[in-house]
Amino acid sequence: MVSKKVKVLIVDDSAFMRKSLSIMLESDDNIEVIDTARDGIEGYEKVRALRPDIITLDIEMPRQDGLTTLQQIMKDCPTPVLMISSLTTEGADATIKAMEYGAVDFIPKELSYVNVNILRIKQDLIAKVHEIVKQEERKKHLRRLQRLKKKMPSSFPQPAKINAKPHYPVHAIALGISTGGPLSLQKVVPALDFKTQPMFLVQHMPPKFTKSLADRLNSLARVDVKEAENGEEVKGGCIYIAPGGLHMTIQKINGAPRIKTSEKPDNYLHRPSVDVMLNSVVEGYGKNTMGIIMTGMGKDGLEGVTSMKKAGGFCIAQDEVTSTIYGMPKAIVDSGQADIIAPLEKIAEIINKYS
Repeated sequence: MVSKKVKVLIVDDSAFMRKSLSIMLESDDNIEVIDTARDGIEGYEKVRALRPDIITLDIEMPRQDGLTTLQQIMKDCPTPVLMISSLTTEGADATIKAMEYGAVDFIPKELSYVNVNILRIKQDLIAKVHEIVKQEERKKHLRRLQRLKKKMPSSFPQPAKINAKPHYPVHAIALGISTGGPLSLQKVVPALDFKTQPMFLVQHMPPKFTKSLADRLNSLARVDVKEAENGEEVKGGCIYIAPGGLHMTIQKINGAPRIKTSEKPDNYLHRPSVDVMLNSVVEGYGKNTMGIIMTGMGKDGLEGVTSMKKAGGFCIAQDEVTSTIYGMPKAIVDSGQADIIAPLEKIAEIINKYS
């Protein structure tokens, strides 16, 4: 049986970018670039006419910018969108806004020019396209099952361990998240109201982007949210977001926990890494740690959660239906280490209940 090709529409005012993205994507036999567009107006018209499975969308374009086009697409013909973003403060701010408007993820525009990294960039792009489209189809199927479950509840197994609770008081919260994270965090963070514990948060993003995300979340939250700074003292009631390009760990100096940011260790796929952060939090807080693993590709967080569970900590994993990509939480669920498997809308409530 021949698998159906993923249909991609590329919207970008740069002929070089349109060509580069087309070459990278069509190097995979299961991806077809069905067309390209030079600006937002043309792109929107082609989305409506061609109905692609996924769109790459530049932010800065003549006639009509990417953010306006994205809003039109989400209103009239919702489709998964990957934004093409410049690695600048302005580009980061616009990308965070795009996530609010419904974009799934982004591709740093400058990286496409760096030949030494082209193989990894191509692999990441292709993997994201496949995972996002596959998850969209899977979520449609799961929603159909949920509707059937409401009609015939006895025919479906009930979720396990949903009423689990921590065995020990929670002194620190550690959250790991990746693809689909900015929008998901904007649905969780504003509802958090813990006062005595710190939260350490890793979102896979490049430099500048994590600062824009922290500022945006801080404007919405009841607790303080900031990009972590090297050497600062850890305080309760604050969310520390690991800076893009650096690992975040916790060190105790004269008995007081402080943030350390570093490029080391350099043997992890991601920087910042959820595993590096979680291992450090467990070392500092042990059994009094609550870990939350949310939407994202891959398995970052599994190693750290394993350490946390061995120490006696408590773990929440996001469920499949509400995950943009069910990779990171799936790794936790499949390993049997999730104490609670929760939909996005319940995660803040659970954190507040036990913190």
